[in-house]
Amino acid sequence: MPVEYMKAQKMNISIRTFVVIATLLLAACQDKEPPTYQEQGFVFGTLVEVSIYGASDESARQGVALVMQEFQRLHDMLHAWQPSELSELNTAIAKGQSLAISAELVEILNDATQASEESKNLFNPAIGGLIQLWGFQSDEIRSAQPEEKEVKQLVKQNPLMSDLKIVRGRAESSNTSVKLDLGGYAKGFALDRAVDLLSKQGIQNALINIGGNIIAMGTHGKRPWRVGIQHPRKSGALASMDLHDGEAIGTSGDYQRYFMVGNVRYCHLINPGSGYPVHGVQAVTVLTRGPRAGVMSDVVSKPLFISGTRGWRAKADAMALQEAMLVDAQGKVHITAALNKRLKFADKHLRPEVK
Repeated sequence: MPVEYMKAQKMNISIRTFVVIATLLLAACQDKEPPTYQEQGFVFGTLVEVSIYGASDESARQGVALVMQEFQRLHDMLHAWQPSELSELNTAIAKGQSLAISAELVEILNDATQASEESKNLFNPAIGGLIQLWGFQSDEIRSAQPEEKEVKQLVKQNPLMSDLKIVRGRAESSNTSVKLDLGGYAKGFALDRAVDLLSKQGIQNALINIGGNIIAMGTHGKRPWRVGIQHPRKSGALASMDLHDGEAIGTSGDYQRYFMVGNVRYCHLINPGSGYPVHGVQAVTVLTRGPRAGVMSDVVSKPLFISGTRGWRAKADAMALQEAMLVDAQGKVHITAALNKRLKFADKHLRPEVK
């Protein structure tokens, strides 16, 4: 999935996600508690918001400035189709050459490779060629389908993260079809980096939201942070939940980057095995925790989405993921028992299928 770089007209869903979260936060601030400091920006092609509780305005402002600067730096380094360190590496790989890369990018690529292997390559940042072929490595999404033979050719070349070799800071691949696209990883990595930066500034209570990928630090006063999960087909929240210290929530959906051909929706979430965008799923939401909570919230939703209604639960078990939810093409909600206990659905009459 590409590092998203949408024009203003593509921001409607991200803005609705922000409205859901902002409304919930405001509702939680009606009593006489210290105000929550909030700033928002536009990075990684989506709306970004940082909320800080219990810190002075000066401290909060400095913390947010550091986070936003770091987000922009990561965006510039990891952009998939504009000039960046990552795109320079892709150019070298396509030519069969090696390239010296920064220690930071080495760390990121090694971590993304591990995550890909853990997902049995359903999370596969090496398929940037397929993502480009479907028109999703572009500021403007085009409503067009590639030729079937082109798709089959790229699938046959089978680009994998394990094809990437990094020795003493130089990266190369024997498979020249490898084209790295960290769009399904970068936002999560940025969340973890934000937590580290704010912690070093002495900030203990914050909520960081990058286009619906959200991580919590501490609490919002005497209560946990409360967030909303975007409804994939309506404005507003499908559900809300309390997010505790160190927890992150991430959603992959077919409603942000997609195009229509007739009545068929083609989204940016591509099955590496078939080479085609996934159908039959509207959204997958996961809840993660731990030292890599941000990264995992971004990464593990993709294999579940690709596995579809028949395979998502087995894939969640295989990845030791206890809290997950899938919304199928008909809008039916499938959810694990552990996450069902945490959610409050906006529609009181909704009856999810608990697995």
